Amino acid sequence: MPSLGRLHLITDTRAGRDPLAVLRAVLPVAHTQLVVQVRVEDSATDRQAYELTRQVLALGAPYGVPCLVNDRLHVALATGAAGGHVGADDLPVAAAREVLGPAAVLGATAREPATALAAVTAGASYLGVGPCRATATKDGLPPPIGVAGLRAVVEAVEVPVIAIGGVTAADVPELRAAGAYGVAVVGALSGAADPARAAAELVRALT
Repeated sequence: MPSLGRLHLITDTRAGRDPLAVLRAVLPVAHTQLVVQVRVEDSATDRQAYELTRQVLALGAPYGVPCLVNDRLHVALATGAAGGHVGADDLPVAAAREVLGPAAVLGATAREPATALAAVTAGASYLGVGPCRATATKDGLPPPIGVAGLRAVVEAVEVPVIAIGGVTAADVPELRAAGAYGVAVVGALSGAADPARAAAELVRALT
């Protein structure tokens, strides 16, 4: 498995957002710690997900930045992405591991120790844990688990735990103190007036 960066940028493909512009701004300052997770809206076609992933891969390749595809593992395979990430309503982790193969990076979403441990046992390389805070970038999420919930998961598993959900640079010290390996963000970068500066602040806080 490729080494896992501590800052996961999840593409924001909502109307009015430009995920590739954000990525272009972030890459020069954050590439040593960056992972890009391609996440598209449910209404997006597979062709749209495929084209976005190809563009992300092309931008990230000169920097050695890995790209993962959320939910649509066939797109990860078709584009040669480093792996994928599955949520609670996607393929089971064991099935996702079968699809991607033993060498791929496979992330799984968890919010409490039992499901986290089950995901790792089934083949997850890392866990996305949260939401840690309230967030407006994804609908239908369960209530935030807070720092205590994050810590409980960290203590149950031995793979990297990536905190997600309303995370900003100001939250990073507390999340890292609770055992988080890194953070995944959407709005902290896509909604920033200066994404490069916001990314630099996140990297400084993480390292």
